[in-house]
Amino acid sequence: MSGRDFWVFAYGSLMWNPGFEHADAVPARLHGYHRRFCAWSFAYRGTPERPGLLLGLDRGGACAGIAFRVAAPERRRVLAYLFERELDNGVADNGVYRPLRVTVQVPGARVRALAFVADRAHPCYAGRVAPADMVAALATGTGNRGTARDYLANTVGRLAALGRPDRRLETLLREVDALRGSRAAGDQGQREWPQAVHRSQPS
Repeated sequence: MSGRDFWVFAYGSLMWNPGFEHADAVPARLHGYHRRFCAWSFAYRGTPERPGLLLGLDRGGACAGIAFRVAAPERRRVLAYLFERELDNGVADNGVYRPLRVTVQVPGARVRALAFVADRAHPCYAGRVAPADMVAALATGTGNRGTARDYLANTVGRLAALGRPDRRLETLLREVDALRGSRAAGDQGQREWPQAVHRSQPS
């Protein structure tokens, strides 16, 4: 990609908070991977005591998102930023993603793009989280980048603005808000997290 523009496929927080200069941003669709809350968060959107969840690209299906075109002169800086943000930099949540070149459909063309997919071998990889545990983690998780609930809501909102609403995530957001409402009304029960969560926590 040296000396040429390149593309980045965004499906989660990069859609609504890319943090890098880009020449274009267009709707895109990736086949072979789907968006899922499959990564435990012990720092960004949760803590070891109350873990949150992050989205990842996991195998199978398809995923709607945004493709950002990055101009060639920005290539080195943008790649350094993305690798610092998404890969292992000493933060507990990082390293659960791995970079992958993928083919995405954009209006009128298919392009090669950089994506960050879930690393199933990483300790923070959550796999298929039970629905009740997913709702609880998203309702209660708060870390140094904000709440897991806002992370979900921002993703839902950005997809709706694109004209690519994710009904599954919209339903999940309603369930999360319902649980938060019940807790605010006085139901403060503590959830017993699965042992797999505790094993995933950083030592």
